[in-house]
Amino acid sequence: MGDTALLDAEQDQHLRALQHANRVRLARAGMKRLIASGDLAVAEVVLSCPWQAYSMEVGDLLMSQKRWGLARCRRLLVSIGVPENKAVGTLTERQRLALADALDARERPPEHPPGESFSHHGPGLARAGDLGRQRVHSSGTMPGPTVASSTMWPSGSRR
Repeated sequence: MGDTALLDAEQDQHLRALQHANRVRLARAGMKRLIASGDLAVAEVVLSCPWQAYSMEVGDLLMSQKRWGLARCRRLLVSIGVPENKAVGTLTERQRLALADALDARERPPEHPPGESFSHHGPGLARAGDLGRQRVHSSGTMPGPTVASSTMWPSGSRR
């Protein structure tokens, strides 16, 4: 009779564990959907550490964001010294703050000095549509320095 009671207790424990795992899985799926839609920030999850994220790996949490793959996730985590398989609940306060700061910095647009306009094309870079176009003065000549037809080199020779 004691063996039967032991088996029942083991089965009950097993069923409770399965129910808990299903609750966690469903809660994480909902949290990942919110993160992917932009309604919930990963930095907020890292700082507050809700129960469903406690045992979740930091890498999984980061990759639930849109456009975040393994390479981008690893690059960020290496820069702050956190392994990608570390559970969110076991992050130290310093690691939490560093990760949240790094995520917030990536979400902010780059800052520019006042009065400076923002251009996607750096100095000296042409856009694809501008290639082959050059400005011509009203006289029909090309702007720029006047170059002599022959140049005197330091050796005294002309080319």
